[in-house]
Amino acid sequence: MTKLFGTDGVRGVAGERLTAELAVALGRAAAAEARAERPQVLIVRDTRESGPMLEAALAAGVAQGGGDALIAGVLPTPAASILVRKLGLDLAAVVSASHNPWQDNGIKFFGADGRKLSDEAEERIEAAVAGGASADGGTQVGTVRDLHGALDDYLRALESAFPLKLDGLRVALDCAHGATYRAAPAIFRRLGAEVELLGADPDGRNINDGCGSTHPEALAEHVRFNGAAIGFAYDGDGDRVIAVDGEGRVRDGDELMALIATWARERGALRGGLVATVMSNFGLRTAMEEAGIELAITPVGDRHVAAELIERGWNFGGEQSGHLIWSDFSPTGDGIAASLLALQALDGRDLAAAIPMTRLPQSLVNVRVGDREALAGAEAVWAAVEAEEAKLDGRGRVLVRPSGTEPLVRVMVEAPTQDECDAVCRRLAAVVERELA
Repeated sequence: MTKLFGTDGVRGVAGERLTAELAVALGRAAAAEARAERPQVLIVRDTRESGPMLEAALAAGVAQGGGDALIAGVLPTPAASILVRKLGLDLAAVVSASHNPWQDNGIKFFGADGRKLSDEAEERIEAAVAGGASADGGTQVGTVRDLHGALDDYLRALESAFPLKLDGLRVALDCAHGATYRAAPAIFRRLGAEVELLGADPDGRNINDGCGSTHPEALAEHVRFNGAAIGFAYDGDGDRVIAVDGEGRVRDGDELMALIATWARERGALRGGLVATVMSNFGLRTAMEEAGIELAITPVGDRHVAAELIERGWNFGGEQSGHLIWSDFSPTGDGIAASLLALQALDGRDLAAAIPMTRLPQSLVNVRVGDREALAGAEAVWAAVEAEEAKLDGRGRVLVRPSGTEPLVRVMVEAPTQDECDAVCRRLAAVVERELA
């Protein structure tokens, strides 16, 4: 059986790799993994066309496994982490493929502590699915029911953690036609902001389509020409955020981390240092050195960031892509919470002037390949990487890695000028394509 779990749950084209039958099996196995007499399992989803089908199948599997499935409907992924703890449930499941196109979908799980399940727990679920685990042996069948009030519970948690007064602030929000399309405008309006909405009319197929955190250009143009003070773009499931300053310039997760970390350090709210990943810009490292903030680097993936935060006892970290974890609120990335935290850090200042870092020019190319795992043994690729690093001679860096969720190899280059970045990236991408496509 092909390995099910990637770096962020089980993903694939809905109806092909990710079928209703697989969702039933995953629900049944997850109910067993919860290890409760009658596990209570929360299920949320994003706005994809395949979401209701997979939600229903997953709930059926939970019930067949003897658990009670509580269906909360469309909510951001981080709401699952908040609600599973607030309501004292045993497990939460999210039906979403995050920033992927609408044809894809996914299923990921959170434990009773609000954290994503460990690799070991996912391996046990995968083994149970592969072994054809069933409800035989006298297991009592559970129930499936709607959970009312889940959105309000999530909004109250945000309002309590971030008691901001945003009266009169014009905020533009791009919800990617995804899971934040109700929650994001609702919390900003509760806090007094004047909200201008983009990407808030989901039809099942327009999620992440030219909008949201992976395509912030529309938001940047809106802010630039309509005079909003700031903009925030979320991804399809709402665990990422990218900002746009009042001048219409896109500000990524690195820049938001630099802002928040230095603000929190000045106020004694930063425990330890900052956790970032290998994808973070060299400018973030420089800014943290200048601020006297220790920086820990992990592999790509918010799972690695979260694990490092736990190991060190720190409370803030994230990724350039906009996964930001403020563990005083939640142990997982939350795009809306990160937006509110950034506004706290700004304290009325303009984002363009407040960010305490200068980015080194960066280029990133995603090369579609036949087998992303083959990268490890691609000697010609690594020889080309070594040659390009030698040419840079400490003036920048090269990072080539496989995607954890898609058949892609990511080629990232940082150098003193954008032209040099682009040239190195093109040369390396050509080698990757020749060797692995």
